[in-house]
Amino acid sequence: MGCTIYKCVENIYGKILEAKQKRQKKFVVLIDPDKLKLGHIDQLLQLAIDAKVDYFFVGGSLIINNMLDEVLSKIRKNCDIPLILFPGNSFQLSYRADAILFLSLISGRNAELLIGKHVVAAPFLKVSPLEIISTGYLLIDGGKTTTVQYMSNTVPIPADKTDIAMTTALAGEMLGMKMIYMDAGSGALHPISTEMIEHVSEVLTVPLIIGGGISDPRKVYDNMMAGADLVVVGNAIEKDIHLITDMSIAVYEANKALVNP
Repeated sequence: MGCTIYKCVENIYGKILEAKQKRQKKFVVLIDPDKLKLGHIDQLLQLAIDAKVDYFFVGGSLIINNMLDEVLSKIRKNCDIPLILFPGNSFQLSYRADAILFLSLISGRNAELLIGKHVVAAPFLKVSPLEIISTGYLLIDGGKTTTVQYMSNTVPIPADKTDIAMTTALAGEMLGMKMIYMDAGSGALHPISTEMIEHVSEVLTVPLIIGGGISDPRKVYDNMMAGADLVVVGNAIEKDIHLITDMSIAVYEANKALVNP
């Protein structure tokens, strides 16, 4: 008898949780279908395979074309790296992915992004083969107005308000969120501080994802050593695809340091 996505130890969330328990950090490449040129995807995929990227997050704050299915199909045809939807709205859904981050913007007070859009998507997800991973999403001020901030009509948590980030993340876990995602937004001028990551990770038992403004391998390493379980890089790789290799080395070094402190 086959196992359900809730009981199977081979599911994506189960593997992320197991990795957290073993203090193994994971490297995620964020692919925005609007920004990706299909002619360049083969190079990206080969670099990701060689670098042993753990997951692809696929989505964006504003997908303005029909590239989502095409990009997912292209990736699936060429590699077996798990595909996780990172939807910017309830229309960014596809059966061609493996899982979806069912995001609730818990740092804001926009009811549509706390629960409203989820009601629209729920019937689709109920009958889909996607593994649904409920995720509390915290937008952190990265020094500029991001697309997420503008489209969500919410105010980000100030970069120096570690206590607010910590208690918001803790509330998300208590509400049953399986993961917490702290994001400074694409192209943030200032990535989330290691101090904030440390304090938030200390109060959580669920995996912590960090993204936004991470542009060099050292920041990947520092975030993981501070307590991030998954580090997501997108905008920097769009500018320099070869950073995938350098950042994967930083992940390897962080995992080695955590095994042999």
